[in-house]
Amino acid sequence: MRIDVATLFPELVDFPLSKSIVGRARERGILRLGFVNPRDFTHDRHKSADDRPYGGGPGMIMLAEPLYQAVKSVKKKGSFVVFLGPQGRPFSQKEARRLSKKKHLVLVCGHYEGVDQRFIDTCDMQLSLGDFILTGGEPAAAAVIDCITRLLPGVFAKEGVSDSESFSEGLLEAPHYTRPAVWRRKKVPPELSGGNHAEIEKWRAAQSLDATRRLRPDLLKRRK
Repeated sequence: MRIDVATLFPELVDFPLSKSIVGRARERGILRLGFVNPRDFTHDRHKSADDRPYGGGPGMIMLAEPLYQAVKSVKKKGSFVVFLGPQGRPFSQKEARRLSKKKHLVLVCGHYEGVDQRFIDTCDMQLSLGDFILTGGEPAAAAVIDCITRLLPGVFAKEGVSDSESFSEGLLEAPHYTRPAVWRRKKVPPELSGGNHAEIEKWRAAQSLDATRRLRPDLLKRRK
């Protein structure tokens, strides 16, 4: 899969995604990650990518043309352009699965007070990480890429690892345990050490439902 990120600060996305699972996926060519900087498409000596807002107000607004040219330089037939901003569709595991099927994504990171709406209107969709404000779209881009990469074939040595994680089935995961069997007087649930795989799966399903009911009851309301 190819993902290009249009950003004024490529290092804010590149470095967090250079290690661990995503870093190995990049090394093996499963994920091809590129960056394009809108400043490279400006024509003044200061490489200005922003200007004062029409109508007044605080902050500066990112210019439409440098962003448009940056996206155009990497866009090809079949590319899907996503603007990362607070007014977008909420990001979810379901959305990550849908985006992981795309051959080429272009993620656009806003910055400053906002982005000229005329550019946003040229994108295929808007995506929001949540109901909060970030300094820029770069942390959101890193999170979206991390989530999508985990869903790509070949990323995990054992297939199906991501299928049982939280939100994959609309529920939270069951709790996990490892050695020792007793830690600070707390024991591993006996259901996990009996060796009966059918009973283990039944226990995990019940625990998953219970955790979701206690911690995220809103998820249950979304299930059919």
